[in-house]
Amino acid sequence: MADVAAKAGVSRALVSIVFRNQPGASEETRQRVLRVADEIGYRPDSAARLLARGRSRTIGVMFTVHQTFHTDLIEGIYPEAERLGYDVLLSAAAQGRSEEKAVEALLGHRCEALILLGPDAEPGYLDELGKRAVTVSVSRRVPGARVDFVHSAEGKGVRQAMDHLVELGHRRIVHVDGGRGPGSAERRRSYRASMRRHGLEAEARVIPGAHTEESGIETGRLLLAERDRGQSLPTAVLAGNDRCAMGLLMALTRSGVEVPRDLSVVGYDDSHLSHLMPIGLTTVRQDAGLMAEHAVRFAVERLRDPESEPREAVLDPKLVVRGSSGPAPETSA
Repeated sequence: MADVAAKAGVSRALVSIVFRNQPGASEETRQRVLRVADEIGYRPDSAARLLARGRSRTIGVMFTVHQTFHTDLIEGIYPEAERLGYDVLLSAAAQGRSEEKAVEALLGHRCEALILLGPDAEPGYLDELGKRAVTVSVSRRVPGARVDFVHSAEGKGVRQAMDHLVELGHRRIVHVDGGRGPGSAERRRSYRASMRRHGLEAEARVIPGAHTEESGIETGRLLLAERDRGQSLPTAVLAGNDRCAMGLLMALTRSGVEVPRDLSVVGYDDSHLSHLMPIGLTTVRQDAGLMAEHAVRFAVERLRDPESEPREAVLDPKLVVRGSSGPAPETSA
């Protein structure tokens, strides 16, 4: 500002008035100051101004590298935050960088609120974090923690997928578990409940896994090895999420298994990659845009009223049928 003032031949106080768009400078002076600022490449530091007032108006977002659904959520967070007058700062959890480190980096940059995408942290940590800063957890619910929650009705989504497969004649339906991934426990419970409801409890099988392509590939290899030993392939697999489903599809198709003729595959999330594959993935859609809007809105509203109680938004999922699911082999003649 001192450089602009010196070149424009005015006081620094007058430059400040111009940049704050306050009365006190003639139009001619205003235009001269703005022209000089543009010539020397000066931009007002809005973050510094806000911090001087004790505000950053920044929402920090913790996400996990390689989780494609997190990318979809982030894409929805930006426009809603901008609409409400907030900037967004991202911090990633990755191999060698814990969620706690990613969160502390956001707090170190004075983010006013935190949105955690699929956090894997202990419930006690989330509760303490919610007492330190306004915090919203997306895709994972932790009862009792002082944190707002936004997630889909996992059980309803799995029921839709299971009903779809049963209507296609499938009986030997396997579920690849998502491990500690967000929503995994509820998806697993709903799978077992659906198998019981359809009288298929004896056929129920949960294969330990994770929300990664590697987990899907390992599951494919396991099923193919069992087939080679004389066991029958299941007729359908409900994967823990889309990434796992994609890995499974890769392993199966490379070994000559035709999807869905020989085996149907269903994912969960409807991430942006699910419809870009050679075989469009049948999956349960979580509305990433709507989840993002709720998360930002919850954060901003609690910043305005810090004493308000945490809230929860449960959004309806929807089954999206594409090319990876079809009639069970024994009914497809």
